Amino acid sequence: MTQRLRRGLPGTPATSAPVRIVHLGVGNFHRAHQAWYTHHAPDAEDWGIAAFTGRRPDQAEALAPQDGLYSLITKGAGGDEVEVISSIVAVHPASEHETYLAYLAEVSTAVVSMTVTEHGYRRGADGHLDLAADDVAADVAALRSDPRAVVTSMPMRLLAGLLARREARGGKLTILPCDNLPDNGDVTRTLVIDAARAVDETLLDWISEHVDFATSMVDRITPATTDTDRELVVERTGYSDASPVPTEPFAEWVISGEFPAGRPAWDAAGVQFVADVAPHERRKLWLLNGSHSQLAYVGSVRGHETIDAAIADPACRGWVEQFWDEAQRGLGLPEAEVEAYRTALLDRYANPRVRHLLAQIAMDGSQKLPVRTLPAVSAERAAGRVPVGGATTLAGWVLHLRGAGAPVKDAGAGPAQEAANAGDLAEVVPAVLETLQPGLGRDAELVSAVVAQAQAITA
Repeated sequence: MTQRLRRGLPGTPATSAPVRIVHLGVGNFHRAHQAWYTHHAPDAEDWGIAAFTGRRPDQAEALAPQDGLYSLITKGAGGDEVEVISSIVAVHPASEHETYLAYLAEVSTAVVSMTVTEHGYRRGADGHLDLAADDVAADVAALRSDPRAVVTSMPMRLLAGLLARREARGGKLTILPCDNLPDNGDVTRTLVIDAARAVDETLLDWISEHVDFATSMVDRITPATTDTDRELVVERTGYSDASPVPTEPFAEWVISGEFPAGRPAWDAAGVQFVADVAPHERRKLWLLNGSHSQLAYVGSVRGHETIDAAIADPACRGWVEQFWDEAQRGLGLPEAEVEAYRTALLDRYANPRVRHLLAQIAMDGSQKLPVRTLPAVSAERAAGRVPVGGATTLAGWVLHLRGAGAPVKDAGAGPAQEAANAGDLAEVVPAVLETLQPGLGRDAELVSAVVAQAQAITA
């Protein structure tokens, strides 16, 4: 029987770095991105990550027996490279709440980061914490009664940690969101402040003095793990790995923040530190994530399963290029820079060794489209143009909600899904668009374009 990957075995580190980073959401992307960058920082031996799962304990069950070690499989055009990543030194299920609070209470903890997807931020339509959401409301009531009570929503988990840190006089730290949200640092600050106002207003001044909310833009295509990936790791390393991570060669991380309690030397590992993340953020969200969402819905409706298969479809590629043309006009970046990025994206999408499933990307569209697609659509409409490329994405999403292509896995899509199935396609489009943004369904030209593109996709 093949030996399980563990620290102290040949080719693995014998010891673990001390925990100085706590991370919420230990999925494949975090392990291909933030944990990978931390592993490659020259001072990695000083910066261990304690990672906590979301609602499901699967990754803790897979990685805890491996002391947090896992294999990263970089799938380049010329073949696969396998590397053992050691920056995660402890993996806990979310249920180990006291352990989480203990980490946050430690002065040595300098950074709390998270990858919980857009839906995990629990924002209402007004951009503030959705206090009416069942899980948030339950968390507020629990923390009002007991500041160490178990909570489940991400904003309230952050608040619980800050309450424990204040109580222990743990000092300053940085909260670093790593999800695809514009201005994710400011978004997180707003949600945490809303949470503090709802639970304990005396925490507001302490947050202002002790907590730095950094903003980041992240980019690395990371598909789901397959049995083939696990078999490859055994073949290359001689060890079994319950949860290896496949990824592409490309990686990008741009950060703006003060990090008053310190941080790894991520800049030496390739991370860019800038005064303003926004231009990089828009480029990535609109061009990469926006086209990913389009391909997820349109490509799956047309019978494709992966990004490389969808981009090889001339119709899909044409619609992507059309969307990029529209989005590019609103980016405010040099044309040469954007063209180079678009060329690189096409090369990344066409890589057949990275099987990025469209069904995986299609999840949580009700949360993703407002930040990936609607800004470019709104910019075009403000200029008096009809965004046919953006309408194609919206048309694909309507078809998806009506049961075509990838299955609907979106906790926030209830009203949109109900509207999408309330009549004939042309009748339901206005009501579906209205669920994304008030007034969108009353834009007759945009509605007509969405209907026309839905018909083109299924032609």
